[in-house]
Amino acid sequence: MSDFRRVTDDFTTAPQISIADVAEAARQGFRTVINNRPDDEEPGQPSSAEIEAAAEAAGLAYFHIPVRGGPTPEQVEQTKALLSQVETPILAFCRSGTRSIVTWSLSQAQSGALPRGELVTLGRNAGYDLSGVLGG
Repeated sequence: MSDFRRVTDDFTTAPQISIADVAEAARQGFRTVINNRPDDEEPGQPSSAEIEAAAEAAGLAYFHIPVRGGPTPEQVEQTKALLSQVETPILAFCRSGTRSIVTWSLSQAQSGALPRGELVTLGRNAGYDLSGVLGG
């Protein structure tokens, strides 16, 4: 079972999830899955297509925004637009969850949805250090 880390009522991050984790996410009430991990980053990781099929079977919306290193401005913008359109709660994942929370937090800071200091605190509470990305 993956390590789901609740950041807000509407957004949770996780390290790499399995096919079984998708069904568990649906049981826990998640409505949308965002995959921030590029395919073939590591041998044996489930592909985006496999996670998408599991999400579809579980009745979840699925989006793939693969981030290599840090998110690009376009990926942050894509995430910001997506967050305003999808059903919550959202489960976002990558290898460790870091790229997911960084991409999300930058989109939140840009949109003004949450202040940077609060985002750093939310990240810390979920086990991520966002101070280098957001300051504070």
